[in-house]
Amino acid sequence: MTPFLDTPAEPPLQRASAARRILRDRRALAGTVFLAVLTVAAIFAPWLAPFDPNAMDYMMLEEPSPTHPLGVDDLGRDLFSRIVHGARVSLFVGLVTVAVALVLGVAMGIVAGYFRGWADTLIMRYIDLQWAFPNILIAVYLVAVFGTGLLNVIVAISLAYLDDFARVARGMTLSVKEEQYVAAARAVGCSDWRIMGRHILPNIAAPVIVLATVSVSNAILAEAVLSFLGLGVSADTPTWGLILSDARSFVSRAWWLGVFPGLAIMLTVLSINFLGDALRDVLDVRESRGVS
Repeated sequence: MTPFLDTPAEPPLQRASAARRILRDRRALAGTVFLAVLTVAAIFAPWLAPFDPNAMDYMMLEEPSPTHPLGVDDLGRDLFSRIVHGARVSLFVGLVTVAVALVLGVAMGIVAGYFRGWADTLIMRYIDLQWAFPNILIAVYLVAVFGTGLLNVIVAISLAYLDDFARVARGMTLSVKEEQYVAAARAVGCSDWRIMGRHILPNIAAPVIVLATVSVSNAILAEAVLSFLGLGVSADTPTWGLILSDARSFVSRAWWLGVFPGLAIMLTVLSINFLGDALRDVLDVRESRGVS
């Protein structure tokens, strides 16, 4: 891999070519469009939703209609409004938890791979211990310890998923630290922290970016599972998992209560995965050409 800091800046033509490769992928294009629409809907949910998501009405379990396009739940609440507001929580939790897990996990992985010795042993034994348990089980346990609430859910999911980033960062660091430009930087007196920040980190960015993209979908699923189990945010905050949890008792009587939030989760996760696959292909091509 050619060192990021020792290569010329990526020409606009190459950036445009990478964007075109993504846009030519129909699945990635469809996923990008869906995510863009979902993001806009989440941001402007208070204005797009026709009703207050928690407003109750005497018309209960009403099927989809022009007034309520996705139907009404057992408390008379508009399902479309609740799903749109739930998108805000899901996207926010997905992005923030992955950002936190990425920063912590990559930092741990680089330190472990670069210094080796006791730092590597200590960090990787912790990662191995966490690796022995499913991430969602760790998140459930942490929420049970910390308590419910948006902040606790973010902390729990972030800690549960940082091991993936640590392993990838460590493995890439072990390879990159042996490159000649790292040895040259060490020879001219660059500090270890400067080498890690300016020479190693940029050159392990590609796989980390792909992993981060996929991890967003995992975080969204984790939040939905926690909310479904009653371990998520407060009950007055609509989330997709909470809407599914409320629908359990009415599966045979009101099909729309479970179908529409389930579709929202499925389409969001698929769209993120399609985009992640396209990014992986583009970054792999760029690496093979010595761009990154």
